[in-house]
Amino acid sequence: MKQTSTLKVGKHSTWRFTGIVGIAILMCTIVIIPTIIVMIPTKNSPDTASDITEIPSSDKTKNSQIELPQFEVSIKRSQTGEIEKVPLEKYVISVVASEMPAEFEAEALKAQAIAARTYIVNHLLHQDGEEDVIISDTTEHQVYKNEDELKTAWGSDFHWKIEKVTDAVLATEGEIITYDEQPITPTFFSMSNGFTEDAKNYWGNELPYLKSVESKWEEKHPNFTEQNVFTIDEINSKLGISLQAGNAIPIQIKRTESNRVSELVINDSTFTGKDIREKLNLRSNDFSIQQKNEHLIFTTKGYGHGVGMSQYGANGMAEEGKTYKEILSYYYQDIDINTITEAAPTLVAK
Repeated sequence: MKQTSTLKVGKHSTWRFTGIVGIAILMCTIVIIPTIIVMIPTKNSPDTASDITEIPSSDKTKNSQIELPQFEVSIKRSQTGEIEKVPLEKYVISVVASEMPAEFEAEALKAQAIAARTYIVNHLLHQDGEEDVIISDTTEHQVYKNEDELKTAWGSDFHWKIEKVTDAVLATEGEIITYDEQPITPTFFSMSNGFTEDAKNYWGNELPYLKSVESKWEEKHPNFTEQNVFTIDEINSKLGISLQAGNAIPIQIKRTESNRVSELVINDSTFTGKDIREKLNLRSNDFSIQQKNEHLIFTTKGYGHGVGMSQYGANGMAEEGKTYKEILSYYYQDIDINTITEAAPTLVAK
């Protein structure tokens, strides 16, 4: 009996102990474990130090540490006379889309974007503190077409073209060309005659970064040469001279090292090649002249003034695998690529 009684007492004690332990475990589950969970940092938390420090630098935007300028450009529309104001990078997108074929290689478009951005920055910096500088939408400054005009011009190709141009501009956002730490005058043109021209030969101004370089990529283009035919009367009217029809016209031509016409003596009148190109609206000032009866036939090579970057040449370089920096460094000598913030802090401050 005593043993039986002892066994019963032991069984009840075990049940009580088990109950107490169970309650204790339940309390731990309710109180302690949630606290531990809260203390464990989650992977998606923005406050997790390990996540912040482990972001690779390649995932960050290249300009994340640079304050990019947000100023606007004021354009006077030649058709309406109205002033259109657009943010700088949007202006550059429109200029690239208007000045260079969107079919060109991406690296050529990037080079054009930096040239266009540099041009407007340099122009704005030299306006003697004027608050609202107005520029044209023509070749007087840079050709500019807004989005609606580009949609009309491009039709069904608008979306892929504007996307390609935009990508090129944003890939170079804020970058400009400098020489001796100052923004340059980044002249550009469509197509060379085989060489670019020295700035002093066309405008009379010596610029160390605008020197003649070989540019043969354009020679394979079907529009590399063009002919313009003028009557003797048209020549007299356009040049303000008095040639006699029916007579052999004495013509003497002097050329620069890039084979462009520096001086033309026709009969007793002397002109520069630049004068002839502009007065006769020729594609370039690399031309030859042939007289045929009462007509003069002008055969030109290339397209544009020839100073600075050839756009078709830039595309040819890009097709060979050259980067936009290599293209710019080829056509503009001894230059650097900097940001607007570094090279034009006064403009950014405005």
